[in-house]
Amino acid sequence: MAAAAALARLEQKQPKARGPTSQESIRNQVRKELRAEATVSGSTEAPGTNMVPEPREEGSAHLAVPGVCFTCPLTGATLRKDQRDAHIKEAILSHFSTDPVAASIMKIHTFNRDRDKVKLGVDTIAKYLDNICLHPEEEKYRKIKLQNKVFQERINCLEGTHEFFEAIGFQKALLPVPDQEGPEEFYVLSEAAVAEPQSLQRHKDQLLVAEPVRATLARQRRVFRPSPMASQFDLPGDFFNLTAEEIKREQRLRSEAVERLSVLRTKAMREREEQRELRKYTYTLLRVRLPDGCLLQGTFYARERVGALYAFVREALQSDWLPFDLLASGGQKLSEEDSLAFNECGLVPSALLTFSWDAAVLDDIRAAGAEPNSSILKPELLATIEKLS
Repeated sequence: MAAAAALARLEQKQPKARGPTSQESIRNQVRKELRAEATVSGSTEAPGTNMVPEPREEGSAHLAVPGVCFTCPLTGATLRKDQRDAHIKEAILSHFSTDPVAASIMKIHTFNRDRDKVKLGVDTIAKYLDNICLHPEEEKYRKIKLQNKVFQERINCLEGTHEFFEAIGFQKALLPVPDQEGPEEFYVLSEAAVAEPQSLQRHKDQLLVAEPVRATLARQRRVFRPSPMASQFDLPGDFFNLTAEEIKREQRLRSEAVERLSVLRTKAMREREEQRELRKYTYTLLRVRLPDGCLLQGTFYARERVGALYAFVREALQSDWLPFDLLASGGQKLSEEDSLAFNECGLVPSALLTFSWDAAVLDDIRAAGAEPNSSILKPELLATIEKLS
């Protein structure tokens, strides 16, 4: 309706124009409006186009970062995306030789992807252990029939559960079953384990509170000398949910359609489209320009909160107790307490921000006859400084 009204107004302004001439005047008017809006927002591109840097192949000499990497919490190893799962599984399996209980718990929570099934299985195991602890004299609670329907449907289907039972003191045994000819296989808790109910309780609590072992995103912190190329980012394909070919194709289609769509889109529609574009990114590469011109760079999840960047910068500062501000392009101040994610702030798939000390605190320091430390970053970080190429 808004588009129709706009078309009607434009046609009323030029009543003599007909056919292609009238359409051309409409397009010219729309172009003017889009340029004016882009100028106000500080961008030379039409709002809604959201042009992105073209992804480069890994191994390129000029990549801003080699790729997205992760850190294994068990070994500390740095891993590529395609190495994460295999490495973590291997690390968990190797842990059985030193702590089989902890290893089996990690296996249950990590190897099984269906979290609902894991919770149901874990809760059932916890119920078995609760019955043993609550009724230590009842022998029937120390035996678990392996062919029992509940055991088969909730526990046997999960990787790691058998290792857990054996690690906490259960042993397999063939036992006779009343009104049945042949024996059946049971898990039977050993006398030694029965004598230590506090250990069973501890193992149960560990099982209930455990979480999957996941590799954490490596920040890949780098420090660069002052450079006029600070705002230029050549990103590897890891930073894009789409492949390089898909991105090129989508940009081409968007460029072809932008003129046709521009006369039909309201500002709200363009903003919604921009938000859809931002959700395509999983990671973002952020650089912070310090007062001395040096650049601090790190990798983040696109959905991480702004506070994560503040913490990252603070860890690198020599005077980490001094409050500071981070400014996005156009001077927009990012609040550390703000719950906005990077993709909600438009800081994806890369962005350059500016660091400044809190002005009021700086005035107080100078009023006391002192100056903030001229060396902003910690010495060990300055020792690794690189040239941005």
